[in-house]
Amino acid sequence: MRMLGSLPVRVLDDRHRDEVLAILDADPVTNVFVGSRVHASGLDPGRLGAQMWGYLRDGRPTALCYSGANLIPVNADSAAVRAFAERARAQGRRCSSIVGPIDAVSEMWEILEPYWGPPRAIRSVQPVMSTSTMPPVPADPHVRRVTMEDFDLVYPACVAMFTEEVGVSPHAGDGGVLYRARVAELIRAGRAFARIEDGRVMFKAEVGAVTPHACQVQGVWVPPDLRGRGLSVGGMAALVEECLRSIAPTVSLYVNDYNARARAAYRRVGFVEVGTFMSILF
Repeated sequence: MRMLGSLPVRVLDDRHRDEVLAILDADPVTNVFVGSRVHASGLDPGRLGAQMWGYLRDGRPTALCYSGANLIPVNADSAAVRAFAERARAQGRRCSSIVGPIDAVSEMWEILEPYWGPPRAIRSVQPVMSTSTMPPVPADPHVRRVTMEDFDLVYPACVAMFTEEVGVSPHAGDGGVLYRARVAELIRAGRAFARIEDGRVMFKAEVGAVTPHACQVQGVWVPPDLRGRGLSVGGMAALVEECLRSIAPTVSLYVNDYNARARAAYRRVGFVEVGTFMSILF
């Protein structure tokens, strides 16, 4: 294995912002999470909350890897993936997941698994879906933006969704301090939506990432005893309508391939599959 210093990988800073955004915005749906961070914070690691690695060809970055709580390869061919994986292996695992396009993540994990395995879970096929058109089904008129007055009602639903989806409670480790702050941040930004009846959350979802070109929905949840009644279809239709009106021109999400009910609901709302992600969870 080559010495790390010989690899064409470097930590990028704000001098590379335009080049990085050109790479990210070339595929705004796939790159919406990383793009949202760079559009908002630039590339200084202190503001970004992560390092942005660049794979250089002829002195210019052609591929990226966001290295923070998540490790996310961007526009990475096999040579770039190998270089990013070598750097990640050399510094040791600092992320809670590897996530991104299936080909890049699977190749990266092939290299890192002997050093970082076993993972807590592998989500091997996660269709990426998007829509840029108003839904063909009626929106639920009871879905609205959540306010901080709703926090104590909505937060337990967020915890239930996270625990069900990720497999661990967001309270693990720091008692939920960071997760509570993140939920509050999304509510204050007007990016949390719910249907609340008689003090109960019937449907909820958040817009976790936003760029000028796209946004990404996360945390879609209906109480288990209310599933199968179409609440997610009407709820998502309301969410998509408001996103297209006031947040971004394209709405995206990604979902586990085995969640057939959710995928069918999203298709009814107008989402189509545009790619495939893979996630390695630690």
